[in-house]
Amino acid sequence: MDTIPRTMEVLVCTHNRVELLERAISHLNQAIRPDGFAVTVFVVANACSDDTVEFLSQYVERGADATRLPLKWIEEPKPGKSNALNTAIQVLTAPVVAMVDDDHRVDTDFFVAIHRTLAEFPDADFYCGRILPDWTGDEPPWIHDDGKYKIYPLPVPQFDLGDMPMPVTSDIAHPGGGNLVIKTRLFSSVGLFSNDYGPVGHNLEGAEDMHWVIRAYRLGARLQYSPIVKQYHYVDTNRLKIAYVMKKAYTRSCSTVRLNRNTEEYFLFPRYLIRKGVEYLARSLFNVSTTARRFYLVRLAAVLGEIKGFILIKRDKASADDR
Repeated sequence: MDTIPRTMEVLVCTHNRVELLERAISHLNQAIRPDGFAVTVFVVANACSDDTVEFLSQYVERGADATRLPLKWIEEPKPGKSNALNTAIQVLTAPVVAMVDDDHRVDTDFFVAIHRTLAEFPDADFYCGRILPDWTGDEPPWIHDDGKYKIYPLPVPQFDLGDMPMPVTSDIAHPGGGNLVIKTRLFSSVGLFSNDYGPVGHNLEGAEDMHWVIRAYRLGARLQYSPIVKQYHYVDTNRLKIAYVMKKAYTRSCSTVRLNRNTEEYFLFPRYLIRKGVEYLARSLFNVSTTARRFYLVRLAAVLGEIKGFILIKRDKASADDR
């Protein structure tokens, strides 16, 4: 059984979103810190060309105090979140790292909740909590529709396994990287994040975190869900549009297929996807309900993403066989 760690680093990777980064760090500074539990913020500026470096330099120059967490930062000039993560992992010094995205707002009790979770579940190797949309009330009504035509995936990430703590296995969930608290010794066995799946810039093709979690599961790593560890995801109103939701459904379905499906039995992809695609296209063209059309357009995009995922797996396998 592990002893309760006394230090933790909060890892934030950022690319040209200095205003969101300032917001994220502000809320980290506002979070309550348990006595005897030292927290440091560690930021990786990934190929930033805005004012991120200037902001981080000024923060360090001002120094830490009772209201400001100590902060370390480095630059990773090679674009790609996996590159940023992997550079940071090799220089982390604390026994625990909490991964927080630059568009997240941590709960006021975030550090208290992590400290408590580490004490209550010392045998776990890594942990996940809740990520909830930081709704403002200005979002369109269809975002909250929970009926027959509920849109998924939501344009704002959400992860919630309920009110009770529970061990999480591969058949339950694969939490994203911005929702993980990891004992850093786990990196020595699981390894680094894959560049084959990680996003570059702000595209939607990131699945490097799911890929890492899957590898951790396969090695027998124990993941614990703790609902008291909460973060809130920034709601970008520009994403609350059908075109963005379709793009997200397309890219995320592609990533999910690449990570989780065995395609040996298919020539390129399952034929039922053609049937589903035709059905969703027809329903989106001829349905009189705007709500229904929106739903079927998103489902159509997801099917096309699945098809692409199956094709990419065949391509990846062919490339591997040629090596």
